[in-house]
Amino acid sequence: MSNQNPNPNKDNEVSSPPLLEVRQLKKFFPIQKGLLSRKVGEVKAVDNVSFKLQEGQTLGLVGESGCGKTTVGRCILRLLEPTSGQIFFRGQDITNCDSNTLRSLRREIQIIFQDPYSSLNPRKTVSNLIGEALLVHGMVDNEKEKNDRVKELLNKVGLSSTYLNRYPHEFSGGQRQRIGIARAIAVNPSVIVCDESVSALDVSVQAQVLNLLMDLKEEMGLSYIFIAHDLSVVKHISDNIGVMYLGQMVEISSSKQLFTQPKHPYTRALLSALPKPFPGRKVERILLQGDVPTPINPPPGCYFSTRCPEVLAICKEIEPAMKWAAANHLCKCHLVDDRRQSNSGPPTGGERRRMDLFPKSKPDQIIEL
Repeated sequence: MSNQNPNPNKDNEVSSPPLLEVRQLKKFFPIQKGLLSRKVGEVKAVDNVSFKLQEGQTLGLVGESGCGKTTVGRCILRLLEPTSGQIFFRGQDITNCDSNTLRSLRREIQIIFQDPYSSLNPRKTVSNLIGEALLVHGMVDNEKEKNDRVKELLNKVGLSSTYLNRYPHEFSGGQRQRIGIARAIAVNPSVIVCDESVSALDVSVQAQVLNLLMDLKEEMGLSYIFIAHDLSVVKHISDNIGVMYLGQMVEISSSKQLFTQPKHPYTRALLSALPKPFPGRKVERILLQGDVPTPINPPPGCYFSTRCPEVLAICKEIEPAMKWAAANHLCKCHLVDDRRQSNSGPPTGGERRRMDLFPKSKPDQIIEL
């Protein structure tokens, strides 16, 4: 990758190091058959994903079901072991760290699960659900300190401290998710992976939980990786947004730029499906044809070529590189000029010109925002 700054006006600025950096992350699940469980293939759930998360920011991950968003989050937490790639936290490679380092890492990176019902042990009280991590990490010395801390956390997430000895079945879905949030922030983490944390809630409750997450972010200096299907929710809470398709990151930019100037055809199709506040106004809907290819045997070239309404011959043969579409805007598409090589803007005509521009395009190894 070229070391040129995509924005020449910022050559003299020194960017702060990222809090979390993912480089070329891959997670393949083996397919085994027969009595000897021989490997006959693999599911490419995450395929060469890279991004950075700055301290105090929120990165949204969006895409269709099965695109690999949740798998990325679980690999970062080391709930799943990556097949290859590197994950850096505060500059330290945590991909293959030992058990002691991993234990301390648990305090720094937490998760809020999607289902507020199955993510809470029905046999434990709220005091134990939230306070167990405090005891494990030695943050409290006795039961009284634990209960006092749990009461503070309950008040912080909008629940009464009198709920201390209640069980999960005594709460609504929104209240259960608040307990999950309290459990996540109990150990004072730096990063929280929000895995579809509001998708199972009613719309009115969603707004309350989103506002709670944003207030906690400001109060505690948290950084979020916010995984969701709802683009409107992601736009509301995220500083930057990454769009995933079939295990790959196809576009990353600031939230504002992604919604006003989307570059990738898949991103434009997703945005065209958003409900509009003016029902009478006609908006052109981009309908994608066909089904999402199988991650067991993805198509050659661009993974989106089988459904793209703007597909070219080169798209079916050569995998596009991740290119600088604009300052702080990356796109993995042959239809986009790389600003590191040309300042002419996006291509305006001719398949031949595009083929001449990218005759041997290969995916970039490291994505830098």
